[in-house]
Amino acid sequence: MGRWPEFVQIKEVGPRDGLQNEKKRISTADKVNWINMLSESGVREIEYSSFVHPKWIPQLADAHEAGRKIKRNPEVRYSALVPNMKGLELALETGIDGASVFMSASEAHNKKNINKSIDDTFPVLGEVIREAKKAGKHVTGYVSTVFDCPYEGRISPDAVIRVSDQLLECGVDDLSFGDTIGTAVPSQVEELLEAVVNRYSKDRIIMHFHDTRGMAIANIMTSMAYGITRFDSAVGGLGGCPYAPGAAGNVATNDILYLMHGLGIKTGICEKKLQEAALYIQNKLGKDLPSKSVAYAAAQQ
Repeated sequence: MGRWPEFVQIKEVGPRDGLQNEKKRISTADKVNWINMLSESGVREIEYSSFVHPKWIPQLADAHEAGRKIKRNPEVRYSALVPNMKGLELALETGIDGASVFMSASEAHNKKNINKSIDDTFPVLGEVIREAKKAGKHVTGYVSTVFDCPYEGRISPDAVIRVSDQLLECGVDDLSFGDTIGTAVPSQVEELLEAVVNRYSKDRIIMHFHDTRGMAIANIMTSMAYGITRFDSAVGGLGGCPYAPGAAGNVATNDILYLMHGLGIKTGICEKKLQEAALYIQNKLGKDLPSKSVAYAAAQQ
């Protein structure tokens, strides 16, 4: 295994990917307060909501209002998930810095998640990407189920490359590869990265791990061995996918920080402030979060 990187960049997706599967509604005021706490932690990008129809994700129905009320830190990129042109228009009104589009490497999951085939999804996303770039926004392309699909099983790297190539042709700046159901092991991460690190620039690749089987940290270590230094995570280990039955939360930002700082890798994020944000949202949700670091911090209080 090669030398560890000097710096790792973490995007906080808790306010979007973390909350989207939570049944208990969090008030807009509490969300805004929480996002403001995250903004002061040293995180450099926060995906704060999703501009999908409220019917599909009621928890994020206040995306427009929350986006307008956030206290913006000029050192933070505020991004949001946008599924179509209507979503992009609303997101632009709130002053997003970045737009994220999403699709799956699995045909079955794409149909469940977006209600379209992969081929039919590209014209919709292509227009969103073009218009977001025209507006001067950074665009990330999420590719879901890059390892396993709850409906199709194992997904081949070729299927991931097919989708990724087209997203890049459409104009995305980055690719975020998602272990949507959290079942990947390091050998699968190796197989995918062997196929993509020489095809795409490493600094454009983001890894997005869920922790259903407890393998997320091992998979991050494997990714770093391939030169990947960008990761998505959610404070406290919040999360889950409405269209991936049984999927657990995202890898916890708190646990990543403990790992990185223990290895001497810089993140620019203050662990203490991040823990405070985790304990805040844990209290609002009224349940313990999965993060081991948060459980330890709570026990010390």
